[in-house]
Amino acid sequence: MTGRLELQRAAEPLSGPSCAWIIAPARIVSLLLAASLLSACGSFAWFGNKDEETVSNDPPNVIYGKADALIDKGKYKDAARVYEEVDINHPYSPEARKAILMAAYAYYKGGKYDDAIGAADRYLTLHPGTQESDLAQNIIAMSYYDRVLDPRRDQTSARKALVAYDTLLQRYPESRYAADARNRTRILRDLLAANEMMVGRYYLRHHNFLAAINRFRTVVTDYQTTEQIEEALMRLTEAYMALGIVNEAQTAAAVLGHNFPESKWYRHAYALLGKRGLKPQEHEGSWITRTWRGEGNPA
Repeated sequence: MTGRLELQRAAEPLSGPSCAWIIAPARIVSLLLAASLLSACGSFAWFGNKDEETVSNDPPNVIYGKADALIDKGKYKDAARVYEEVDINHPYSPEARKAILMAAYAYYKGGKYDDAIGAADRYLTLHPGTQESDLAQNIIAMSYYDRVLDPRRDQTSARKALVAYDTLLQRYPESRYAADARNRTRILRDLLAANEMMVGRYYLRHHNFLAAINRFRTVVTDYQTTEQIEEALMRLTEAYMALGIVNEAQTAAAVLGHNFPESKWYRHAYALLGKRGLKPQEHEGSWITRTWRGEGNPA
């Protein structure tokens, strides 16, 4: 009897309450669609709220004060973003100009050097010649300088730092940052010269004399005031002698002896020429002579 009842139920048409099991999936699909729509609306609302975070109704001095408070707490990256809100929300306010510069400073203090350079560049573009322009230029220079490591590394940052400090000294010679800039340019020139010498010595050891000469020539042409100049002149004597270019070898030794007579490098150059029965002698047609007399582009 039980078996017949189960078969009868199985044979009943799909109507009434007994068909609820087949209708349920449709209801589930509807519910899922509704949930998706609600989720999408929620997503739109979330994005809207995020956008609203960058749009503050606070007056510029209040936003600026919040950034100052973050600076005092050492939260430099957060402070930089809040300073930028002043410029975003109130670009024509008196605080906006200062906020751009302070954002650059905060980014620098937070180690975000590219962002610091970008903000300082923007300040100089929008507000050239203002009282704080030297600070903006100094932030750019410091952001490059702090990434300088040692002569064995790529010296791109060192070169950019040197250009930035030279720009500061040319545009703002009376700046309060000028003394520090002059000191750092000396350090950077010596670092760059040391890098040229390191590469030049490598070429010299491997008998690539022309490549070596090009490196030592850069030191003589661009970095005459550095500590590397004495060795550079001696290495030029060595490389030119190896190539049999006697006039340039004699000139390099002569300039070295005239300017640094007590140098150990001059003694080496003098002995090197002596092995061939030669002495230091300056030749008028030499590029070394022209450069040393200021006809080249020494730094």
